[in-house]
Amino acid sequence: MKKFASLFFVSLLSGATTLGAYKLFMEEKNSSKLSIASTNYAKNVGFTAENTDFTTAAENTIHTVVHVKNMTVYNVPSDPMLEFFYGSRGGGGQQTQVGTGSGVIISADGYIVTNNHVVKGATELEITLNNNKTYKAKLVGTDSKMDVALLKIDADEKLPYATFGDSDNLKVGEWVLAVGNPYNLTSTVTAGIVSAKARDLSGGGIQSFIQTDAAVNPGNSGGALVNTRGELIGINTMISSQTGSYVGYSFAVPSNLTRKIVEDLMEYGNVQRGILGIEAGELNSATSKELGIKQSTGVLINKVSKNSGAEKAGLKKGDIIQKLDEKSIMSFSDLTSYINTKRPNDEIKVGIVRDEKNITIPVKLTKKELINYDLKGLELADIDNGDMKKFNIKYGVKIENITNDELAGYAEQLKGGVILSIDNVKATDIETVTKVLSKKAESQRSQIELITVNGQILRFLL
Repeated sequence: MKKFASLFFVSLLSGATTLGAYKLFMEEKNSSKLSIASTNYAKNVGFTAENTDFTTAAENTIHTVVHVKNMTVYNVPSDPMLEFFYGSRGGGGQQTQVGTGSGVIISADGYIVTNNHVVKGATELEITLNNNKTYKAKLVGTDSKMDVALLKIDADEKLPYATFGDSDNLKVGEWVLAVGNPYNLTSTVTAGIVSAKARDLSGGGIQSFIQTDAAVNPGNSGGALVNTRGELIGINTMISSQTGSYVGYSFAVPSNLTRKIVEDLMEYGNVQRGILGIEAGELNSATSKELGIKQSTGVLINKVSKNSGAEKAGLKKGDIIQKLDEKSIMSFSDLTSYINTKRPNDEIKVGIVRDEKNITIPVKLTKKELINYDLKGLELADIDNGDMKKFNIKYGVKIENITNDELAGYAEQLKGGVILSIDNVKATDIETVTKVLSKKAESQRSQIELITVNGQILRFLL
């Protein structure tokens, strides 16, 4: 019996030792275990819509969103054949085309922000409030590039208005509400999350939209994008769709940019644009490897414009911009979205990498109109309304001076002329030109189309 007890004790001890050794060595070896979330994890961290109360934000916002009716009167040319058979019924005349959209009241005295494309070409504008009162609206000003317009109505009462939030503090994944008037319906609320920020749909690096998956349809344009506190963080402007209806993504002009444009239109009557004065391209792993640099994000300066704030501050070709003030710069859209909220003579701190060293350089932004861009000996500048009227054109960049010896013999015809396109891309302004050329090596030639001072169209390689 004693022998059996001893044998049992030894077996027990041996088993315990084996188990202990397994726990000590095997579990230590497999210490990188996958964490399994509990079934109520989503509720604990607030990922579900059930935990977010949209009612207050929705209730406050719908009273600030208005219906915008755009009435455009245009002339219809007469048809001689129809006039012969039907008399005056076949003649020309005026017809009215009606378009609709949304807008957001931003002040108690009746200022309303909407999209430029909602009011473009309007002969008459009509605003309908959420309480069904209707007013005639006056167009204060527009910014076609950023698709923002400012209207004013004279109401007989103080109006409810939206409070601007800080779109820079918006987080990807944050809940947002889109409020507008799709398909001529009264204020409609949809919910979604922020899918991305600084989204550029033009390919030119100039745009910087907030992308959401909140349902936005025709008629929502110019409506409000608000956070769960009811703060205005964007103006809904477009959808990405092959059908014309919502299929998953919508885009909004950030509130910080909208507010700056509105303030400019109120104070100056036009948009005050400050620029760094650089030609730049985005970094990625491929370009970084090609250039032999460590950084794979940021904006690489390819050229610095004459007389610009960048040149005066000492920015150089090859510098990599990674910060503007406290904002991290990952792409060209990040850079333009921040610069677009500033004005000429504003000073910003530009954080760069130069020779593998981090440097911060203060740069005073320059007024866009004061910058000349040099294209292989052609000094270019944006054209004004007088130039457009003179040449009967709607866009282009003006040739201010000729410094290219090869073109010196043609200076009399070229100086004062207007470049219409570069490599089949419309030269709408200096920003577009610099963006097109930033993608090309200096040795590559460009196809130029221009109007000479005599009105002759020329096409050549430069």
